Amino acid sequence: MEYYAVIDTNVLLSAMLSKNADAATVKVLDAVFDGIIIPLYHQDILREYNEVFHREKFHLQENTILTVLEAIRQYGVEVFPQPTGAVLIDMDDLVFYEVAMEKRDDSAYLVTGNQKHYPFRDFIVTPAEMIAIIENG
Repeated sequence: MEYYAVIDTNVLLSAMLSKNADAATVKVLDAVFDGIIIPLYHQDILREYNEVFHREKFHLQENTILTVLEAIRQYGVEVFPQPTGAVLIDMDDLVFYEVAMEKRDDSAYLVTGNQKHYPFRDFIVTPAEMIAIIENG
């Protein structure tokens, strides 16, 4: 089974920095590479990923960054969301929310480690919750 999901930057970053192959964030990223999660993105999301992944403090290898960004583009679906009018704690997160909302008819999820940044909705899940959804398929 395949699942559409917008993956918040913090989830991908955590996966890329993790040394634990069993971490939920790593499993989410693995699910992208395995074709189980079809990432949903917008150019603004790709720009944020690129900017955050290149921050000096994370010491990520360029080939790792390029591999993840290319996987999102290659396996993902670009979405052009309609404005929702939502007001979020951090308005930089709005594009993630609106992309998920645009694809709700396809049962899209928003996977984030910062649920408090978003309104309470059953499709906004933590990485561990996303993995449980996949495993219980």
